[in-house]
Amino acid sequence: MRRRDFITLLGGTAAAWSLAARAQQAAGPMVGYMHPTAQPNSDLFAAFKEGLSQTGYVDGRNVIIEFRSAEGQYDRLPAIAAEFVRRQVNVITAGTPVAALAAKRATSSIPIVFAVGSDPTRDGLVASLGRPGGNITGVTFYSNLLTAKRLELLRELAPNAHGFSALVNPKNANAQLQMDEARQAARALGAGITFVNASTEKEIERAFDDFRQQHTDALLILSDSFLNISDRRIAELALLQTLPTCFAYREPAAAGGLMSYGASRKDAARQAGVYRAHSQGREASRSPSSAANQVRTRDQRQHGKGAGDHGARVAACPRRRGDRMIRRRKLITVLK
Repeated sequence: MRRRDFITLLGGTAAAWSLAARAQQAAGPMVGYMHPTAQPNSDLFAAFKEGLSQTGYVDGRNVIIEFRSAEGQYDRLPAIAAEFVRRQVNVITAGTPVAALAAKRATSSIPIVFAVGSDPTRDGLVASLGRPGGNITGVTFYSNLLTAKRLELLRELAPNAHGFSALVNPKNANAQLQMDEARQAARALGAGITFVNASTEKEIERAFDDFRQQHTDALLILSDSFLNISDRRIAELALLQTLPTCFAYREPAAAGGLMSYGASRKDAARQAGVYRAHSQGREASRSPSSAANQVRTRDQRQHGKGAGDHGARVAACPRRRGDRMIRRRKLITVLK
């Protein structure tokens, strides 16, 4: 009987008890996967499981993966981490800095593996990149530190833009850092920038009303897990307003957004799966691993999408960077 059918058949507390017994007796280690916004059918979770499978671990066969999402309610993350500790999972995987911090506060003994877009030392996750220390390690691709570069590229995309706006989730632990970098970058370009908060779907809709009223010339999407899963709707709204937009990760542009500058979130999630397998039975901070160091600029004008739809507000390809890999050391870093 398949694991999901097993849970459905028994239901309730009996299912929870049986699942725990199965993890201990038959299926091997139990992994607790926690994320502020992702869903079980998300590409990120699928990529994580793919990374596990590359090392021989298959969910329901020789490992049990317990998925928990905070459904956008960040204050639920500590309770999720506490649940994993009570259930004595073998490893906790956290998909964002705030989730990783919740896990770190909950336990100092269960190995924690994170996949984040920020600087883990600045976040207080690890002591240093070379020696993470303690029970925590993981993958970072420094997406939050590329805010200024994205604004520069957005200016190239819309050279006549003077009124920039940025969409930001105020619940993000690195929101202020990204806003400060965006302000400095805008000042260097001789432009102004306004920030509009959005932490719900309704607030995203209202934000685009604000952009229209403010006569925004170009839009920057700051890195955030909620805004990431809302990327398709954001791209649709931007297109309706013919508003040049730059995203933090390459997936939104591949799905229809105009441009992005950053690494692949799915690649990081996949690497976290590989890293989790290496952490099994070892001290997390000493788990060996390797990863490609890369960031991509994706411009839909190079792919026959979105160019004409944005009309005169988009420049005629100032640099041919579309889908060209730009290699930088430690842009995706695996902590050793």
